[in-house]
Amino acid sequence: MCGNSQVAGLAGWHATCPACSYESAALTGAINAHTGPEVNEAEREAGLKALRLENFKTIVGYAKKHAQPGARRLLDVGSAHGWFLETAREDFDVLGVEPDAVVGSRAAARGLPVRSGYFPDVLAEGERFDVIVFNDVIEHIPDIRSALDACRERLDEGGILILNLPSSRGFFYRLSKLIARMGWRAPFERLWQKDLPSPHVHYFNPRNLCQLVAGQGFELAGAAELPALRAKGLLERLRCAGNVPVLSLYLQYAAIMAAIPVLRMFPSDIIVGVFRKKAAG
Repeated sequence: MCGNSQVAGLAGWHATCPACSYESAALTGAINAHTGPEVNEAEREAGLKALRLENFKTIVGYAKKHAQPGARRLLDVGSAHGWFLETAREDFDVLGVEPDAVVGSRAAARGLPVRSGYFPDVLAEGERFDVIVFNDVIEHIPDIRSALDACRERLDEGGILILNLPSSRGFFYRLSKLIARMGWRAPFERLWQKDLPSPHVHYFNPRNLCQLVAGQGFELAGAAELPALRAKGLLERLRCAGNVPVLSLYLQYAAIMAAIPVLRMFPSDIIVGVFRKKAAG
């Protein structure tokens, strides 16, 4: 990121840069070939959909604000269940790319334009876009610079790239690191999605993210935070965390609901960067 060497972090697979605070993980993904714990997609949808849909509406607003006049073609990389495609298709001609064959086929079966495979391999030669969006995806891609180079190549002049991702400055991420230092690593590992089919391999903050993307031929057009928690759908999200006793479930729900106004005083765990492709030359 900044040219300095990383040092050992909080686990054998975790490293951090003392200069720019970039964090990385030596974790390996296994999409379409995972043999570890199964992800219950129905529970995942119940727990995340309400939060994601509200945030996706905001991101579509950023796309409309920053895209060139008349922009129509939008690519959603890692389109998953297709929720963002459904949100954006009223304003854009959308296309999704999804590497998880099962998840992508379910979205396609609902009539959404989703191609199964990896970006940019599944795109036709010369296929270009006005807007490219990564929602909770870019932090999973090991060769992130190649992905950003492909975005630059696939965007028309003045096109925009929107990155929606976790933040290392976020309240819950920093809390998980504090707890990990005290000996309980489970929350920290969960935020990195360790042992899941597609773990995180990067953690950025707004500054080092901008430093990386600017070095790949983009300029910052806008930056924001999005809520990591919303009251709507919170109970369902807690339920999908596992077999939690009913009393404990509702105590957690009441505590988090009471904490939501306070959490707004701290940096969010979700950041958005809107980047414009620099003019050639």
